[in-house]
Amino acid sequence: VQLQASGGGLVQPGGSLRLSCAASRDIASINVMGWYRQAPGKERELVARIGSSRVRNYADSVKGRFSISKDNAKNTLYLQMNSLKPEDTAVYHCNARIVAVGLPSVDYWGQGTQVTVSS
Repeated sequence: VQLQASGGGLVQPGGSLRLSCAASRDIASINVMGWYRQAPGKERELVARIGSSRVRNYADSVKGRFSISKDNAKNTLYLQMNSLKPEDTAVYHCNARIVAVGLPSVDYWGQGTQVTVSS
């Protein structure tokens, strides 16, 4: 699975951005897709993820501000980010995790898109 993330940029605190992640194949059957971020000097962390049944999970730091969704017809994952804060500044990566019965899960990663929140 190839993943192409886009939509990052420079935004002022309190602003909004929508990230997109286009997949090279049908995403309806992908077990879990998600967004991770990595700030300079910090480890990569989970931001939000969505399962094939559309169950969503969010990091506590983004609950109520970010929303993850996907469009199976367009094979695209989204992350709507509102009320952005400087601490949201990071490179955001999309992820696809495929789980096969009896086999280890396999993770696929996009190249990342930079989000900078600054006045």
